This record gives sequence, structure tokens and C-alpha cells, in this order.
Amino acid sequence: MFSIAPGTIPAAVTTKGTPVPTCTRYAVVGAGWRASVFLRMAYLMPDRFEVAGVVTRRAEASAELESAWGVRTYRDVETLLTAERPDFVVLSVPWPVTPELTRQLVAAGVPVLAETPPAPDAEGLRALWHDVGARGLVQVAEQYALMPLHAARLEVVGSGLIGTPSSVLVSSTHQYHAVALMRRFLGVGREAVTVRAQTFAAELVDPITPTGWTHDTSPKPAGTTLASLDFGSGRMGRYDFTDNQWWNPLRPDHLVVRGSAGEIWDETVVRMVDEVTPMTSRLERASTGLGMNYEGLDLTHIALDGRVVFRNAFEGARLSDDDIGVAALLTHTGAWVRDEAEPPYPVAEACHDHLVSLAIGEAVESGGSVRVEHDLWG
Repeated sequence: MFSIAPGTIPAAVTTKGTPVPTCTRYAVVGAGWRASVFLRMAYLMPDRFEVAGVVTRRAEASAELESAWGVRTYRDVETLLTAERPDFVVLSVPWPVTPELTRQLVAAGVPVLAETPPAPDAEGLRALWHDVGARGLVQVAEQYALMPLHAARLEVVGSGLIGTPSSVLVSSTHQYHAVALMRRFLGVGREAVTVRAQTFAAELVDPITPTGWTHDTSPKPAGTTLASLDFGSGRMGRYDFTDNQWWNPLRPDHLVVRGSAGEIWDETVVRMVDEVTPMTSRLERASTGLGMNYEGLDLTHIALDGRVVFRNAFEGARLSDDDIGVAALLTHTGAWVRDEAEPPYPVAEACHDHLVSLAIGEAVESGGSVRVEHDLWG
């Protein structure tokens, strides 16, 4: 997962020529794989991030976390908050637990960054919003738009290079993550949307899962959900997700943004450069550590036709794209808590996106269209 052995705290990481921002101090509730991502950020970049403590109820997990990451652990949130006052608390726990812990932390006046959707179903979303929405203390950990390639594409779209975006295809992640990306690329707010969806089954080899390589090359049934999301005013989202697509290298991720003057297809950008000349260019990743470069493998930037459209603010930490997104999210959340930035992904946005993702499932079940109107969160 990472090259630095646990127990060896690395030197401070700084981006070339870029001052290191204020250190963000957060606590983590949970001890699973996703929680370890937040611990790793502080482990690799102690000048940027500090883990105030980790809450886990299991003694075995507590001992492992303290040994591997050098963090303090607590058995419950109350004990953590008695001993520490972090900038915010990351919740990386199962869906059924998230709403109750969110309520507990908000009641204590502590900002929350919830790793999963804030509640598993529509009733749970509305109940949670009723209890905590007005406090403005809850963000949800949506890092996809902050990942390098998505951030570069958003910069291209925002520059107007492909005109006004009208449709976006997301075939990489699922549920509210995909909906959040669609709305971000289209510039759509929490507006009413009509959803239509179907699921298809086909044979597919599934060579790797979260537990590792299967060494099994025999095809097995896999479901693919296709959906259309009509946001109105000529704006449409297309949803295409196959079971285990996050891991399966035989179903790589794709993103297509179509605009009034061009389109982005994965790393390819097509647009007009004058009245009679369509031009095709590529988003080019630049990395150190290739060939005779001895700086170590690391993303430095992404460029389009010689213009940098994304620069890695965490160069030197040798992060994956997902980790870069998480690090950017933590940085943004810390700035929000200090009143230095707008909120990264408020619970109102997450409630809306998850409600739309639930509508995809409803449309599959009903075989008809499902309309999502404005809800309690506006």
C-alpha cells in the first residue's frame, strides 16, 4: 500500500516552491480499510496533518493502530472529546452507525466529516437533516472531484474550452459519488431530476477483489446498471456501473463531458480553435521518477497544450490519485473549519445526491421513471 514502513515517521513533505499550509488536526472514528487512508495522510505528511486520536471499541484493533501509526486510541467518542479537541472528526463507520455518531458530535459542537453517505435511506436522511442540518457542522467525504484527472477536467470545463456542458457520462464509481460528479461537471444545483434506469447481467472475469487477486479466469455473472438523469434545461447525466468496477481492471473507468463547443473523452479534449479548425489534444500527466529521473515516482502536474490544468499540491508524498483527493479534502475541510474556505461538500449536497442515487435503484425496480423533487434540505 505504501513504501514507508510503519514506525518510521518521514520528514515533512513540501511542494516545490509552495509554502506548507496550516496543519489540520482531526480525529478518526473507525478502524477499517478506509479509516487507514486518513491515518496514512498524517503519517506521510505530519507537517500538514495530525491525528488527534482514533476511536475503536476493539482492544486488538487499538493495539494494532497504536503500533502501526503511532496514534492514541480511545474506546468511545466521549473519552476522545474529553482528552482532545480536534478541528473535526472523521467518521469511517458503517452506514447504520453514522447518523447516531453524527448527532452525538454535532450536539457537542464538533464539526464532522462523514466518510459514508450520512444515512442509508431516504427516511434516515430526512431524520438526520431535521436533527443536525441547521447547525452547519456536517460535511461528507466526497473526494472524487478533487482527484487529479477529474480536477484537471473540471478546470478545462470551467475555462469554457468546450463551451457550455450539456451531458456527462460517469462510468467508474457508483451511487452518490457518480451523481456528485455529474452535478459538478454540469454546474447543476440541488434541482429536480428525472431518473430512468435498467440493470443487465453478463458474463465477466473478475480477476481482483478488495481481498486480492482471485487467480480465477472463469467468467461469472456481473450486473451493469445504466441510468439516465434528466436535470432539465438540456442537461443530462449518464450512469454506467458494473459490479466491482472499482477493482476490476477489465472494466476501466471512463468519463465523457459533452459541451456546446467540444467534448472531453477520458484524457482527450476536442474543441474548435477557429471557425474551421477542430483540434484534438490530450491531458498529459507529468511525473518524476521515470527513466533517468531519480526524484522518486510522483505526479507533478497535468497539462493541456502546454498549460498546467492541475498541479499536485502534495508532491513528495508519492500519493495515489485517490490519496491526493483525500489529502485535498482534508486540507479543504480544515480551511472550512477555520473559516478560510467554503464548505467542501455539505451534508445538504450529500443528502440530495444520495437521494438521487436511491432513485436509480427505484427506477430499476419499477421499470419506470422516478422524479426527485426538492426535499427538506432545499
